[in-house]
Amino acid sequence: MTKERLITGKTKLLGVIGHPVEHSLSPVMHNAALAQLVVASRREASRREDIAQLGLDYIYLPFPIEPQNLEVAIAGFAAIGVVGFSVTIPHKQAIIPLLSEITPLAQTIGAVNTVSRQDNRWVGTNTDIEGFIAPLQTTYKQDWSQKIAVILGNGGAARAVVAGCHQLGFAKIYVLGRNVQKLQAFCDSWSNSPIEENLQVGTWDELAKLIPQANLLVNTTPIGMYPKVDQSPLSVEEMANLPTGAIAYDLIYIPKPTQFLQQAEKQGAIAIDGLEMLVQQGVAALKIWLQSETLPVEVMRQALQNHLGLRE
Repeated sequence: MTKERLITGKTKLLGVIGHPVEHSLSPVMHNAALAQLVVASRREASRREDIAQLGLDYIYLPFPIEPQNLEVAIAGFAAIGVVGFSVTIPHKQAIIPLLSEITPLAQTIGAVNTVSRQDNRWVGTNTDIEGFIAPLQTTYKQDWSQKIAVILGNGGAARAVVAGCHQLGFAKIYVLGRNVQKLQAFCDSWSNSPIEENLQVGTWDELAKLIPQANLLVNTTPIGMYPKVDQSPLSVEEMANLPTGAIAYDLIYIPKPTQFLQQAEKQGAIAIDGLEMLVQQGVAALKIWLQSETLPVEVMRQALQNHLGLRE
């Protein structure tokens, strides 16, 4: 019989801020991990101890914070001793001036998705890169130095993907979008960065030329996300030129698989959906907050799959 979780005045706070935030899946996976860590620690303890003595008395909560309330909310978090929090839309850029420090990774992307309290200071980083590259470093590990990445979309998510592809060592990184002005601004934002040398931007008109060259094709757009599950950023004809054995990676995780990934698999491509990125960026955040390298990754993954009604 599972012991009921008791929240007390000793319970430390973690959370996610956004607006809206009620649909965030982060509480599902993080609280599952925290509960599992408590169970595992109790088993290992030489005598019965309460959760607080084990150092694992945490709860992870969603905090809906409107943009105009962001500054006062962060000050409030410091006042009540919040240990750390995730950051989602629309606060990933707006939070930066309110932090004492941001890591070079977060500076590279220009966005923060994870904040921790260190020495009475707020420190921001970005675990989206780690989340994105995790399956490409493990399950699908290979030498990327002669490979080409083609990225669909030039929004915030694309920034983490570009930085991740650079970290993996891709020879060429192409970013495709529909708005020429936004594409140019995206390109200019990497000026004086090592990434600039490998990065090229282009419009959707270049798809026919680039798809046959793609070793990795990434959808960072919201096209195909629930409830518009019948849509895809690429037509069947455009996807027909994707090489067999290429990797198609969709940051969307509902539905599973997306039309984009279904089309890619029909061409003999390897499909990766966004659920693993969600899990792995969450794992990276928990490592920072708990100062622990040993986390129940499978428990987090399973909690999300159960919540979403997914089965492998």
